[in-house]
Amino acid sequence: MSIVLKPVWIYLENDIFLEAKSFGCDGTKTGEIVFNTSMSGYQEIMSDPSYAGQFVVFTMPEIGIVGTNDNDMESYGIHASGMFVRSLNQTPSNFRSTHSLPAFLKKNDSIGICDIDTRYLTKMIRDTGPQMMIASTEVSDKEKLKAMLKASPRIEEVNYIEKVSTPKPYLHTNGVWNAEAQAYNSTPKRISKKILAVDLGIKRNILNELCEVGLDVEVIPQDFSADEVILRFEKGEIQGVFLSNGPGDPLVLKDIAAQITKLIEARIPIFGICLGHQLLSIAHGYPTYKLKFGQHGGNHPVKNMKSNIVEITTQNHNYNVPDSICKIAKVTHVNLFDNTIEGLEYNDEPIFSVQHHPEASSGPQESRYIFQEFAKRL
Repeated sequence: MSIVLKPVWIYLENDIFLEAKSFGCDGTKTGEIVFNTSMSGYQEIMSDPSYAGQFVVFTMPEIGIVGTNDNDMESYGIHASGMFVRSLNQTPSNFRSTHSLPAFLKKNDSIGICDIDTRYLTKMIRDTGPQMMIASTEVSDKEKLKAMLKASPRIEEVNYIEKVSTPKPYLHTNGVWNAEAQAYNSTPKRISKKILAVDLGIKRNILNELCEVGLDVEVIPQDFSADEVILRFEKGEIQGVFLSNGPGDPLVLKDIAAQITKLIEARIPIFGICLGHQLLSIAHGYPTYKLKFGQHGGNHPVKNMKSNIVEITTQNHNYNVPDSICKIAKVTHVNLFDNTIEGLEYNDEPIFSVQHHPEASSGPQESRYIFQEFAKRL
């Protein structure tokens, strides 16, 4: 059953004022606007905690075709402020679908915006960089929206990790999705090695991949104690630490970076993805910087410098590690779109990290071997 689309008004900090149609929840939300070039996987993208505080512009023009279902969630709900689509498909056509996209957004308190020129928005972000914006189904006056946006905190001023991280530790036991069984593998092989996965906004399929290679995985909150982790490592209770992806500006996370520095000094084996990759750089004394418009999509070519093989990868980040980190680390992967660093191995330390998402959800699976590499290093 189709819903009646309502008017929604959008104001961006570069003084652009737009009107479109809305689906999903009603109300007013602020956030940073970014674009994503993935051809599929809109549910995984919207439920990725790394998008907390952001509006996602989908360059794929038709969105909503396959509906949504509980098994494709990357977390417990939607963390993005909202999404922009050119054409909304309200009637899903997929045997796995249990809810339409509008119902999914409404249930998870996120605004959907459609009937808008997403090419225009993408070109604007590409030329000017991400903008803070406000979208409202309640306020139509430009000046009021402008004042409301000005009074709201910017994305780099908010610690979103506190909002998306787990409040208490738990064990994760599922492996990867089994298409034949239409379920997640419940009994992956075990290699009798345990890791602690620091939840900075972790995606469920990262945990699935860690379990699939045989690791015992205990997820811990973002406000972890490095001293407790080190004690468990020294006792042989754990063999390594994983640092997850997550939202926001990594330079805001000074306390977490300080704890990671302690783990580094204790020579604990560490593997980081995305935000974890960035925090390892910061903890080593090399601050991150913000890219002009970020890298968000499932079609980014990355060169593996060891094998000389080009891997098509999933990306989702606005920040990057500096080239100067080559003083203390070896570059293992390079993004072929802009030659930015995509992977590092730290000199004389049991630590490595990647900027892209090897768990391939959504996206290609060419980098899944990295999880096996982590398991072999422990």
